[in-house]
Amino acid sequence: MNNSRSIMAIKGNPGDNRSRGPASIFIVAGLCCFFYLIGVWQRGGFAKGDSKALQITKRAEDCSILSNLEYETHHGDQHGLVDDPKLKIKQFEPCGEQYVDYTPCHDQMRAMTFPRENMNYRERHCPPEEEKLHCLIPAPKGYITPFPWPKSRDYVPYANAPHKSLTVEKAVQNWVQHEGDLLRFPGGGTQFPHGEDAYIDQLASVIPMGNGTVRTALDTGCGVASWGAYLFKKNVIAMSFAPRDSHEAQVQFALERGIPAVIGVLGTIKLPFPSRAFDMAHCSRCLIPWTANRGLYMMEVDRVLRPGGYWILSGPPICWQTNYKAWQLPKEELEEEQRMIEEIAKLLCWEKKYEKGEIAIWRKRVNSEYCSERDSRVTLCDLSNSENVWYKKMEACVTPYPETINSEQVSGGELKPFPERLNAIPPRIASGSLTGVSVESFQEDNKSWKKHVKAYKRVNKLLDTRRYRSILDMNAGLGSFAAALESSKLWVMNVVPTIAEMDTLAVIYDRGLIGIYHDWCEAFSTYPRTYDFIHANGIFSLFKDKCNTEDILLEMDRILRPEGAVIFRDDADILGQVKRIVSGMRWKTKMVDHEDGPLISKKVLFAVKSYWVVGDNNSTILR
Repeated sequence: MNNSRSIMAIKGNPGDNRSRGPASIFIVAGLCCFFYLIGVWQRGGFAKGDSKALQITKRAEDCSILSNLEYETHHGDQHGLVDDPKLKIKQFEPCGEQYVDYTPCHDQMRAMTFPRENMNYRERHCPPEEEKLHCLIPAPKGYITPFPWPKSRDYVPYANAPHKSLTVEKAVQNWVQHEGDLLRFPGGGTQFPHGEDAYIDQLASVIPMGNGTVRTALDTGCGVASWGAYLFKKNVIAMSFAPRDSHEAQVQFALERGIPAVIGVLGTIKLPFPSRAFDMAHCSRCLIPWTANRGLYMMEVDRVLRPGGYWILSGPPICWQTNYKAWQLPKEELEEEQRMIEEIAKLLCWEKKYEKGEIAIWRKRVNSEYCSERDSRVTLCDLSNSENVWYKKMEACVTPYPETINSEQVSGGELKPFPERLNAIPPRIASGSLTGVSVESFQEDNKSWKKHVKAYKRVNKLLDTRRYRSILDMNAGLGSFAAALESSKLWVMNVVPTIAEMDTLAVIYDRGLIGIYHDWCEAFSTYPRTYDFIHANGIFSLFKDKCNTEDILLEMDRILRPEGAVIFRDDADILGQVKRIVSGMRWKTKMVDHEDGPLISKKVLFAVKSYWVVGDNNSTILR
């Protein structure tokens, strides 16, 4: 559709059919046509053959009456929403083929220049301004839209992540197999000889999964994240992470499968999560030296683990007496390692609940009443600084429990089972510990986002389908956007910017959702083509004095899948600038008014990234 022309501003409430004039009806029809085409592109893998192109051409003819229309808001003239044909749009060129899997802050060549001690070189090391790429990261040849969940759990198109090293290195462990034009993930692993389901069922005999008590999990050194993949059956959502290391593409495989994951490592800096976030943490042969640095890494797990939460360790050194020969490791070293793990666990006030075979499970005590010995034997961290984690070094100290009034009370507040906890008042809000957010404002935020999401779905009807599995909310606030979308069909990565006015990430976890801290002046810790859908609420207003809008949009393009969708909410003048920039990035856009009418200065910009691959300089989106 032609985006260079405009029509008169439409007045009245766009949600009220009775107030629509003829032009308003054309606009609604135009948006429906626009997103019908999006649906065909996204469902069909448009680049795969001419038959889909013919279908789209036929449908486009049906929409021809609307081809010259663009939705101009009431504030169009004042805020530059109408394109000026005299202003040339900057066209962004494709990056070279060598950048198809480019991860700016985890670049292998740059990593090798940093110290190897404590895995420092595997942590985030972002390029300086002069080394940033200002081109579009291409998709590999043959790239297609991933299979819908749950098929994507087991099968990934080989063209999307054409890497074979794990199929060779981990062949006997059943991580991943290459079968023609597919990668198959059998759900196996070193510690899962009978499959993930059997392994998780064994854990569930001790840990209350499936009834909503345990909802959020952390998988350290996740491999291809099969543990997280199969936990969805128990309605548990796992945040999985692993470094970008010699096990090529493990996190990329996880993301292609539709499983939440980020590139990360327990090294020298704190994990980008709040304290008391996870109901459960897991390590299956994750190769983390748990006893190193006076138990520093176990202390960091303790920081992010809720009172009453569980820690699972499977593999060496557990059950060393039986397995030391098979592991080909010295018996004495394994014995000492397990002894030290047990000792550190006691210092952290973790109670051992289970050990059988190569699996051990500890439970963190619910409050400090059970930990009187601990406080006299360890250094306690400064509780007021426990959420200040972005690029902050880990310390050999133990995060104190919030105070309780008796031995039965859960420190920090008891959570409702999921999904009830999704809309229940989070304990950190009920207690007043999150300054600036009251019970009433939380409820109002929840109500507002239900209305916003309902309006989104009227325009982009694919939100109610399985088309979008992985969703990124760049400025998540209290997590109410994700709560309004909650479905077994999808998951949302809730990002709380490090410069946000309020640190709300802990509340997001209290609701049974997952998320991460991030500074959008830098690249996200993920591979290209990670997300099917991105929600950007006020992100450019927030960062307008911090970094370049173009850089943020290029990063969004990097991590968005071909034919993925974006919804921007922001001030009208800012969205006018965004619209112009993404027009040179092979995106198609439609601007609409706020749900409350055209007099509201904030607007909504819908966008779709076109399909193109290495060597393809032409957009496949109809013009």
